[in-house]
Amino acid sequence: MANAKVVFLSKDEQDLIHESSLKSLNDIGMMIRSDSTLKMLSDSGADVDYSKKVARIPEEMVNEALKKAPRNIRLCARDSKNDMRIPTSGPPYAATTGLGVYVRDMDTGEKRPSTRKDIADFIRLGDGLEGVDFLWTSITATEVPQVTHGLHELWTALQNTTKHVNGVSVMSAEDSRKQVELGSLIAGGEDELRKRPLFSVICCSIAPLSFEGGAVEGMVELVKAGIPIMSMSMSLSGGSSPVTLAGTIANANSENLASLVITQFAAPGSPHIYCSSSAPISMKTGMINYMTSEQPLIAAGLGQMARRYGIPSMVGDWGINDMDTPGIPHPFTTVLGITLSTMTNTDLVSGIGGIDAVKGVAFDQAVIEASVWRNVRAYMRDVTISEETIALDVVKEVGHGNTFLTHPHTARNFKKELFFFDEKTLGWEATLSDSMVPEARAIAKSILKEHTVPALDDEIVRSGNEIIERYEKDAKG
Repeated sequence: MANAKVVFLSKDEQDLIHESSLKSLNDIGMMIRSDSTLKMLSDSGADVDYSKKVARIPEEMVNEALKKAPRNIRLCARDSKNDMRIPTSGPPYAATTGLGVYVRDMDTGEKRPSTRKDIADFIRLGDGLEGVDFLWTSITATEVPQVTHGLHELWTALQNTTKHVNGVSVMSAEDSRKQVELGSLIAGGEDELRKRPLFSVICCSIAPLSFEGGAVEGMVELVKAGIPIMSMSMSLSGGSSPVTLAGTIANANSENLASLVITQFAAPGSPHIYCSSSAPISMKTGMINYMTSEQPLIAAGLGQMARRYGIPSMVGDWGINDMDTPGIPHPFTTVLGITLSTMTNTDLVSGIGGIDAVKGVAFDQAVIEASVWRNVRAYMRDVTISEETIALDVVKEVGHGNTFLTHPHTARNFKKELFFFDEKTLGWEATLSDSMVPEARAIAKSILKEHTVPALDDEIVRSGNEIIERYEKDAKG
């Protein structure tokens, strides 16, 4: 099966990145602000300095973790037709954006803090968009206690889609246990959730080479319950990693290998997804800058490393607007770079609907990006190369200098071999402006008005609400 991918690193360069990562983990080590995790690593063979909270991880532990990690993962959904199996050979599955803190109101155009109602609406919009395969929890529930905002976001998302949900918040081990409880209500128990994980969770390292205590302890709890985790490194060239592309790739790879060691020694064979959202920082502002030529190259290198290890990955990003207003504001050069970042051997991408460097979301932006993604992913579809599709017998029948247009072979195959662009969407792209926003806004409003998601049983909803309420009370003391 043939499909278009970006190849960045040679085999020798992949070898060097791998060897450098092993050296980094063994010589420099990972700072892990969790005594329980440090002890687990120490018991498994790591050299731990408890006073500095640094674990030096030998090559043998990395190799053992790589052997234990599953090569194939199923990310399940309330409706099994929306299940996703990774790795995928064709285009990656695409999700909505990360964890914004504000919404751009469709009616007024004003920014306002995001709420659970906004989460419900944004998730339901994503459920209704063809270009969205799974849902990140996407925006922050700013009106709830900080300690439970992630639980509210996950629970709201699970109620408003039949697609897979990817959570992006891990506060502590207890927070993770509550996430498992919520998922178990829908799945029909913890054993059923383990068999069909309805959600997965982003667990971030802190570049360079460190883990926060609550996050890493939460990650351990999740993998023990069979929840797939994505070990996201946000190595920022010139900020939290060396400014060189090679240094950024090696740092992100090191953090991913360290995460893999933790998950596979905590729960051997637990589903683990190699993950990165790495890019340079702007040398003018110090902020992350996705609209660069370097970002897709970093993603391509990391995608190759994940393939080398045989681990499913999410290393590319799909989002064509980091401004704070909806539209397609960037010139062809930068939009092409973001497009290339999805062609990096990655199995999953995210970013649909984000604005302002993922600080906020816009409903109309989600419609624009999901629609454009439908066209873009056609470049990455599987193409069968075989004697049958080469079709020499048909060539012989048609003969020299004649046309294939009227041959039955063309009629039988053109619909599955050729992709037809959506002309309306191409018209949006051609403007590189905000002229498509009113039409996208109308589509978003229509979906929110007409698209329905099967409701969970009232008793399940009540039980989930009670889990969160009890946790909030316990947290207050």
